[in-house]
Amino acid sequence: MSGQLIIGLHAVRTALKHGAQRIDRLQFDAARRDRRLRQLLDEARAAGLQAVPSDKAALDRLTGGANHQGIVAHGEMPASLGEAALDDILGRLEVPPFLLVLDGITDPHNLGACLRSADGAGVHAVIAPRDRAGGLTPVVCKVASGAAETMPFVQVTNLARTLRYLQETHRIFVVGTAGEAGSELFQADLTGPLALVMGAEGEGMRRLTRETCDQLVRLPMAGHVESLNVSVATGICLYEALRQRSPPGRRV
Repeated sequence: MSGQLIIGLHAVRTALKHGAQRIDRLQFDAARRDRRLRQLLDEARAAGLQAVPSDKAALDRLTGGANHQGIVAHGEMPASLGEAALDDILGRLEVPPFLLVLDGITDPHNLGACLRSADGAGVHAVIAPRDRAGGLTPVVCKVASGAAETMPFVQVTNLARTLRYLQETHRIFVVGTAGEAGSELFQADLTGPLALVMGAEGEGMRRLTRETCDQLVRLPMAGHVESLNVSVATGICLYEALRQRSPPGRRV
């Protein structure tokens, strides 16, 4: 075991469901009266895992004050994948690929929220650069509410090169988001093989990433603010793509 922590009810439950073998033991707040916590502990014990009683103060110290909801699992964090995994992921699909690309998202809360939205929208994998970007951490997994366990997270050495490979080898259309784009999101065709690229807050996409995109789109802004939080914008873009990609009669 790597000594990493998985914190929070959703993250621990998903880890139990999809990777109980990676969990060494659990610590829980014995004074907490929470039906969901009791159910989770029953599930852990049924899986043969040790559940060690503790208290809120000890769990606060252990997690650095994170909102652990009275439960912490000791074990291995979900692992990111290398770029070689993309061919395997795409080769197993029977529907047009739907990928989310995050260029330089470093805030763990934003990354976790993007993973959660990606899982909800049916994305097949999330791609991010290995350098100058966030990875899977306890906070990311907590915010992702289990999505870090189920969503393939691929970290690549050169993002622009990976995008060109997806374009040339897998015929994936790359749509990037930029505030100055001439077309709006809702005017774009998002129905085919798609990689949706979101840039970091403030800086947006890097130059090479932007130049690699097949199309740039923007979110319409009807108020006074110029942009949205990146995780909020990601959710809007993903669900517009999901709406377009859903069969007639089942449109979300």
